[in-house]
Amino acid sequence: MPAQMTPGVKKLFSEANLAHLATLMKDGSPQVTPVWVDLDGERILVNTAEGRVKPRNVRRDPRVAISIAGSTGYPSAFVRGRVVKVTNDGAEAHIDKMAKKYLGQDEYPWAQPGDRRVILVIEPEYVTGMMTD
Repeated sequence: MPAQMTPGVKKLFSEANLAHLATLMKDGSPQVTPVWVDLDGERILVNTAEGRVKPRNVRRDPRVAISIAGSTGYPSAFVRGRVVKVTNDGAEAHIDKMAKKYLGQDEYPWAQPGDRRVILVIEPEYVTGMMTD
């Protein structure tokens, strides 16, 4: 059953706060990457590119964990969930949206020829946090 995010947790994800996404390697060990995040209702969106470790890991094992914190380390939130969808629909426009949110730029500046963007759609199953409000 999906977990609900409080308004404070949603605020963290809606602001330009860097998150850390943990996926599971083939041997079960964790792999953690700093990521830009977005929300689509109660689901968390992470934009990445084909060929990277994240999409490969979540296609094999959809379990993930995310931590996110404000600029001082607080407030913070911790999410465990599952990737319920990996899609390239709208992924190119989405990475530009993330560049605007995080960098103030209209286009993603580090695009490489041949990159194929994908969005990981994460459904939270457990959410907790340390909120100041």
